[in-house]
Amino acid sequence: MDQKPTATLLELAAKSLLSNEPAAIHVLNEIPRDLFVPLFNAAFLGRHKQMLKAMVRIWPFCCLHIGSLNARESYYEIVEAMIDGLQILPAQNSSSWRPKLRILDLRYDLDCGTTCSEIRTTFPFCLQSCIYSQHSILKIEEAQNNVRCLGIGNSASKPHLAQEPMELIVDISLNGTLRTEQFLSLLLSKVEQSSGSLHLCCRDLQIDTVSAHKTILQFLDLGCIEHLEIDQTYLNEVTTLLTQVNHLSGLSLSNIPFKSYKGRNFRSFLIWLGRLDTLQELSLSYFCLTNQLYKLLRVLPPWMDTLYLSFCGLSNRDVIVLSQSSQATHLRVLNLSNNQIFSEVDEPFLTLLEKVSDTLEHLEVNNCFITDSTLSAILPALSLCSKLYFLSFAFNPITMPALKSLLQHLAPLRRLKHVIYPVPVHCYDEWNFLETLDRRKLAEAQAQVNVMLKEVQREDMKWTSCCD
Repeated sequence: MDQKPTATLLELAAKSLLSNEPAAIHVLNEIPRDLFVPLFNAAFLGRHKQMLKAMVRIWPFCCLHIGSLNARESYYEIVEAMIDGLQILPAQNSSSWRPKLRILDLRYDLDCGTTCSEIRTTFPFCLQSCIYSQHSILKIEEAQNNVRCLGIGNSASKPHLAQEPMELIVDISLNGTLRTEQFLSLLLSKVEQSSGSLHLCCRDLQIDTVSAHKTILQFLDLGCIEHLEIDQTYLNEVTTLLTQVNHLSGLSLSNIPFKSYKGRNFRSFLIWLGRLDTLQELSLSYFCLTNQLYKLLRVLPPWMDTLYLSFCGLSNRDVIVLSQSSQATHLRVLNLSNNQIFSEVDEPFLTLLEKVSDTLEHLEVNNCFITDSTLSAILPALSLCSKLYFLSFAFNPITMPALKSLLQHLAPLRRLKHVIYPVPVHCYDEWNFLETLDRRKLAEAQAQVNVMLKEVQREDMKWTSCCD
């Protein structure tokens, strides 16, 4: 029997078991291991919280990942049931029984399966296991192996630990809502219950106002964080956090007030930002950088490939600096939206496009006051961006003839699949005021775009207006 029919039969068996959830829970210890993954998937998608709790308790593999399963609005209820089922202490009916599950991963990840392939190693193998914290399974097992290798004790004489080291991997959002606070309370309670054996590993942390969440931040191991997002926080508080995160690949800062570019807080921020050697993505929003972008670029890793600079007050001088930076030839994603960078001349952005043409895949220049003449000037350089996949230039005063010209120039870019374009100015009685938008005219404009896409044989390229 080939693989596909076998998988289908397992899925049918799982659904059949869930038709009587209490009975299925009662016989969990007796079902074959091959049925656990399809049963878990079915229970997760069907919101069978009691089944999920029971399955976590006796999970027969070393790791369990949510992976590509999407709980949507029921996320907290489902993962709370799974956390509640996490077996920290030995089962009451046996003093020697230990749970098989060592790593519970509650993150949504399209590229991650429910379990990792089992490989014979001296420690539980999992591709998502924490590699940074001294409290991680990997570090603890390495330390124990080093002790044995040095001859300090042996496995026969070494007392068995009351609890095996475990990991709970989760993304956390500190937004101050009651539902989030309840979830955090459960997390902290579970960690305290473990008496130090459970490592809470947060990879993606979002914080609204750092000062309101200092208690939980002291509890987290900030060295595990790979993506950090901070909103409405003073710059000195941001810097304090940067001193504790050593492995960031992504940093997002929004609404960060500071008094002066020459002050101690800004200098200290730049120093610690420059020590983030693994940083690949930087997003700044409502972070004023007028004529100051050079200070930021000179401390960032030259290989950084993602840069979001929306509402940063960028000037033509800043665009020139960016085009001359070491990062320019590595950028895959660039967002310069909501900066009036075309109010004077077009040449700086034209030069920037030429520099990024070999690598750029994603470009956003929304609300940058791009006019017909500006668009005409940058079209040749934009047409050279052969790897471009996504382009958005919404909320710019563009006419329908300029839009048609753009489409003709971009049609040869075979990788370009999605374009978000501004509503042509003739569709408004008063430009950019939504209340004056003529929906009939907009529909006619979209119809013309669709006809042109068909004429140039690019129906695979989706063009949508910002008001769709």
